[in-house]
Amino acid sequence: QQQKVDETSSSSINQQVSEYYGKTLETSDDLKTNACCTAGAPPDHIQEAISNIHPSVVAKYYGCGLCLPQYDLEGLRVLDLGCGAGRDVYIASQLVGPEGKVVGIDMTPEQLEVAEGTKDYHKDKFGYGNVEFYQGFLEKLDEIKQLEEGTFDIIISNCVINLCQDKEAVLKHCLNLLKPGGELYFSDVYASRRVPQNLRDDQVMWGECLSGALYWNDFENLARRVGFADPRLVEDAPITINSREVQRSIDEAGSQGLEFYSATYRLWNMPKLEPHCEDYGQAVIYKGTLPRYPSGWLLDKHHYFESNRLKTVCGNTYNMLKESLLEEHFEFVGSFDKHFGIFDGCGTSMPYDQPSGAASSDAGKGGATKGSCC
Repeated sequence: QQQKVDETSSSSINQQVSEYYGKTLETSDDLKTNACCTAGAPPDHIQEAISNIHPSVVAKYYGCGLCLPQYDLEGLRVLDLGCGAGRDVYIASQLVGPEGKVVGIDMTPEQLEVAEGTKDYHKDKFGYGNVEFYQGFLEKLDEIKQLEEGTFDIIISNCVINLCQDKEAVLKHCLNLLKPGGELYFSDVYASRRVPQNLRDDQVMWGECLSGALYWNDFENLARRVGFADPRLVEDAPITINSREVQRSIDEAGSQGLEFYSATYRLWNMPKLEPHCEDYGQAVIYKGTLPRYPSGWLLDKHHYFESNRLKTVCGNTYNMLKESLLEEHFEFVGSFDKHFGIFDGCGTSMPYDQPSGAASSDAGKGGATKGSCC
């Protein structure tokens, strides 16, 4: 069961986390786990963008995955929640170009000082300035008056929402801020089971993005309840504990079987999406026209579209492609006139790949690790 949010407790946690990231950690080398570290090397165009960013910004990057959707961002409006020192803001700044806009929100003054202090450097480096930074809490985005509802194409967040105690409030604000057809594309930390209270009270584990990690199924149900009807997992990786102190806390809590995962999800603002993947006899063809993806493109962990090849899809996948910025890159076959039932394989087992590479215990019974519905 999700725990009721106490405002006093939430304020205390925010203060502890702010101090941890603002004062305790000086660089990403001070982290005790790889929960806030990117698993794989970013693609070439992102590495090139990072090379243009001020070293002080890169040094204070604590993210757990590349959280930028892989399609053309030119001219779009992007909001980065928990932007820290601004690394992902300045990456997105280069991708949206001079006609686009990127806004970063963070609660930590020390981090924002670095982000703000390098704005002129990046403006000179890029040849334009298109970023803004505001201090605030993700649970109270409605109090940041510069953020207007329904004005962002994409919201990104990199290993931050787990640090918020009232995650439902954060997701609700995101849904309100997105344009119709826009998406929340974010990396975060999730648990294989519910984190016990004694670990949730551990200050270091909060700062390391572990105590606030939602049990994966609680997260997916929460997203659906808020209005993101069909959460899609893009990629995931197991988290390793590098600190004996942290591992001892987990063991002493009797939670040796508790596992943590870094995962990237995309949540669409699309009222048409259904709670389950339904079959309407539809198919799509990827044209191969997305920049840098001529041979194929990945929507999520179970939906890779090879260019110029017909692929059957459920109604939700059909809508995600047709009712979004991706429409021009696909051909669409079929309609919603006739329903053929639910797609086989829509399981409820844990969707993440386990450290050994083995599938979840329910795989082979329609589990998500076997392959999603379409």
